[in-house]
Amino acid sequence: MLTKINPPPRPTVFVVDDNVAVRDAIRWLVEQVGLPVKAYANASEFLAAYRPGMRGCLVLDIRMPGMSGIELQERLARAGVHLPVIIVTGHGDIPIAVRAMKAGAFEFLQKPFNDQALLDAIQAALEKFGQVWEREDRTSATSRNLASLTPREREVLEQLRHGKLNKAIAGDLGLSVRTVEGHRAKIMEKMGARTLGQLIEMIVKTVPGG
Repeated sequence: MLTKINPPPRPTVFVVDDNVAVRDAIRWLVEQVGLPVKAYANASEFLAAYRPGMRGCLVLDIRMPGMSGIELQERLARAGVHLPVIIVTGHGDIPIAVRAMKAGAFEFLQKPFNDQALLDAIQAALEKFGQVWEREDRTSATSRNLASLTPREREVLEQLRHGKLNKAIAGDLGLSVRTVEGHRAKIMEKMGARTLGQLIEMIVKTVPGG
């Protein structure tokens, strides 16, 4: 049976800034355009609340007590977390900006920033990374569907992946052609593939060395 995928949660804007006035102002601004938003006073607070698979955009201050915004950004990048980062700071010197961009920051805004500029950056980040998250969701679904295959279905799939026809697969596995056709139909159903080409594409993109 094809694995059903629950709709992913709406992306959230995560604001990390030790200045309560700035934090509340950004939260209010983002709420006005209908986006979910959560605010944190420092990097440690955000890390304590972070859960794998969270989707959204990080709006980070650079200079904060404890872990800086840049350090948080770099830590998330090393962990392979796909959250776009928008750096906002009142200390926007060039070396810090360069370090932020090298670490993968999506945008760099100096305080006081224009409200619309921040909203535009957030929307652009969510749109761009939406494609990344969609690919991740497809890969996860394919992996779950692969795990639902029986050992025999996996054998048939391996043969299909190498371009073998039903008759050849039947000979290799000691099965009738009709049995192979049945396994193939079941594989297509479980994987949610409409064509053999689509099935092979799923495997190539999901299985290492596929």
